[in-house]
Amino acid sequence: MGESNVNLAELIGSRICHDLISPIGAITNGLELLDMVGAVQGPEMELISGSVGSAGARIRFFRVAFGSAEEQPLGRAEVTELLADIERAGRVRVNWNLTGPVPRNQVKLAFLALMCCESAMPLGGAVEVASHGTKWTVTGSADKLNVDSALWKHVATGQFPNKITPAQVQFALLPEAATAMGRRIAVETSATRVLLKF
Repeated sequence: MGESNVNLAELIGSRICHDLISPIGAITNGLELLDMVGAVQGPEMELISGSVGSAGARIRFFRVAFGSAEEQPLGRAEVTELLADIERAGRVRVNWNLTGPVPRNQVKLAFLALMCCESAMPLGGAVEVASHGTKWTVTGSADKLNVDSALWKHVATGQFPNKITPAQVQFALLPEAATAMGRRIAVETSATRVLLKF
């Protein structure tokens, strides 16, 4: 997968997310109006509302992780609000240890790394994102990790022995996106921790 392929994948990701954000937002607004007039109540409404909220959160997250990313900054409040929505929809807690705005393309790398960590945490866990100067670390911790060694061993090079599945696409995109930014991925894994540095 060359740089042109990464750019094409980013454009596709941006297009899909852009086209889905509006209808999901419209459904959310419609549900709020129904709730205000008391037209529909009960567990069915809660199920629909929760599902739409979860879908909206993932789409906004995917827009950063999979979409085209320039160097315009994303503020801490915007990122932490997005991550809080993701936390409500899943089992992984995220600690964003950055105080100021950071370039969107670097947030993209962090989100892809977060997705790699998330895939190793079927029972949930915690992910910590930090930067030290220009270097970033994304650390996933859990009592029980499910680390696919074929993925984690080769994410630094982007050369995988087995075919990547859709659920694993973040492992292929992370090293490609990092290379396009002049960065390299480094990985450490243990029984209870996975660490990605770039």
